Amino acid sequence: MARYTSEFTQFLDELKSEQPHLEAGQQAGRALLWDKEPLTTEDQRRAKAAKLKQRPYVYSND
Repeated sequence: MARYTSEFTQFLDELKSEQPHLEAGQQAGRALLWDKEPLTTEDQRRAKAAKLKQRPYVYSND
């Protein structure tokens, strides 16, 4: 029995076969924006100290 593949899946398979470097570029972009090293405790402490206290009503001109 043949398995069903949607038009979108067929399109992606064809695209990946035509441009094999595409997936490597996607992974590089993800690493650039999302895959980051965890913050050290010193960095966490400095970030917490740098935060400003939010006013109770942020839209006030006071």
